[in-house]
Amino acid sequence: MLTHQELLDAIPNCLDSTDFVGLGAKYEGKVRDVYVQNGRRLLITTDRVSAFDRVLGLIPYKGQVLNQLSAWWFKQTADLARNHVISTPDPNVTIAHEAQPLLVEIVVRGYITGVTKTSLWYLYERGERRPYGIQLPDGLQKNDPLPEPLITPTTKAAKGDHDERLTEMEILEQGLVAAELWAEVRETAVALFKRGQQTAAQAGLILVDTKYEMGLVNGKLTLIDEIHTPDSSRYWLDDRHGDEPKNYDKEFMRKWYAAQGYRGDGNPPTMPPDLIAQIAARYITTYEKLTGATFTPGTQPAVERIRKSLDF
Repeated sequence: MLTHQELLDAIPNCLDSTDFVGLGAKYEGKVRDVYVQNGRRLLITTDRVSAFDRVLGLIPYKGQVLNQLSAWWFKQTADLARNHVISTPDPNVTIAHEAQPLLVEIVVRGYITGVTKTSLWYLYERGERRPYGIQLPDGLQKNDPLPEPLITPTTKAAKGDHDERLTEMEILEQGLVAAELWAEVRETAVALFKRGQQTAAQAGLILVDTKYEMGLVNGKLTLIDEIHTPDSSRYWLDDRHGDEPKNYDKEFMRKWYAAQGYRGDGNPPTMPPDLIAQIAARYITTYEKLTGATFTPGTQPAVERIRKSLDF
């Protein structure tokens, strides 16, 4: 594990963005730069990280953790689902197949928690027993495990507008996903989540909930985004107590903003360096707990070397 001082020293060198001039269309997202050309995508996971939809921070080595951890998870789940990866030539870089994204994002939940207006606990606490069309039993308390993993789908839409609640019936009636394909999506998502829960438990972590983005590559269902990382999943330390489990994901940063009275509107407060180093440490700790390997930072992407290896 890198020391606190090493993480502090790395902050000035955070990777905000990259530029591959002439390499095709570039899309700059919350957590990565994406270049698209000739049916392939070059994904460069930067050190940007989102706490709220419109609040970005720079966390050292965050991009490398996400890239390397996703690559590791894809190997652990290769028997359950296809993925979009062609190669990972650099700690920050993945070359992937271009895909046709499904119009629905799949959120799988193993615990009843959360504070947003679409979270299970928020809805349950207000008397809803069939959120997302799923029957929940009486008597659940905040942060309780659910009897079975539940799928709570949402639309894949523009940033800040993707929290629409959907039921399975609405997905089928609106033609968002065909019935046969949706059955495959459900089966795949639950299998992936259960594998994720088992692996996290062996590492002393709890996989609370996660988001899967799926699409079609050559007509076949494929995972097309990162998987089971501290950005796409919520992790708790396995010795959690009461209503405040220890978060090992970006929720830690979101809670800090909330404690300062910030909820996503206006100018966010500036995170102090010590906090940034703590967040980086939690990303790295999650990687090390899950993989059993020591995180070793690579250099920032060598643009010309990667360009020569792409064969676009």
